[in-house]
Amino acid sequence: MTGRISLVGAGPGAADLLTLRALSCLQAADVVFYDRLIDPEVIAMAHPGAELIFVGKHVGAHTWPQERINDVIVAAALRGKHVVRLKSGDPGIFGRATEEMSAARAAGIPVELIPGVTAASAAAVSLGRALTERGETDHLVIATGTCKPGDPAPDWAALIRPGTVLALYMAVRAAGDMRAALLAAGVPSTLEVQAVSEAASPRERTVTTTLAQLPDAMRAGRISNPAILFLRWPKQAGAAQLLAAE
Repeated sequence: MTGRISLVGAGPGAADLLTLRALSCLQAADVVFYDRLIDPEVIAMAHPGAELIFVGKHVGAHTWPQERINDVIVAAALRGKHVVRLKSGDPGIFGRATEEMSAARAAGIPVELIPGVTAASAAAVSLGRALTERGETDHLVIATGTCKPGDPAPDWAALIRPGTVLALYMAVRAAGDMRAALLAAGVPSTLEVQAVSEAASPRERTVTTTLAQLPDAMRAGRISNPAILFLRWPKQAGAAQLLAAE
């Protein structure tokens, strides 16, 4: 008998941010494959008899390549297991969910995707503010700073304009290049940037700075992955800068 696969979002870290549907899946799972960002309290919520398998991945050192993860979750489901692939944040946002769903469907295995609280939402809460602010920001852009090997760097300047909040995932190593590209494109050096490392965890760290000072501020604040960078360009600030230019 063929089993099934549930790709479950564990949220940004704190166990009490897990959704009820995610909890229900964990408690029904035969086997749980989890990564290095999952809080131990979340893993402890799994069914007592579930097999727990670490498939940790590190930026720049993927001890478990994506293809291998696809193979093992499919193999377990083909043995009739209810497989939970537990992924940090929301698996539908830079979580490689499409690759794992495609592998399951190619093997004829039923697969479901259960969203979780994404890291940008949790990081904004850590800063004591909303992701968007009425009258100031009417665009929310979510992007990644880590592209697939061989792909060109993002067009940073195309992602932000007055009225925009740009939330960048996995952008710590790209911060210097991003800063240079935005300044060269005429983005104000005084643009507010906030960084949150390990949001919703006891190890959380935050930094508020400007685009000009970003690399130095991140080093001083010990901002490392996993982290979210927020670039905020309010409408009013954009209008004032245009008037000044005239």
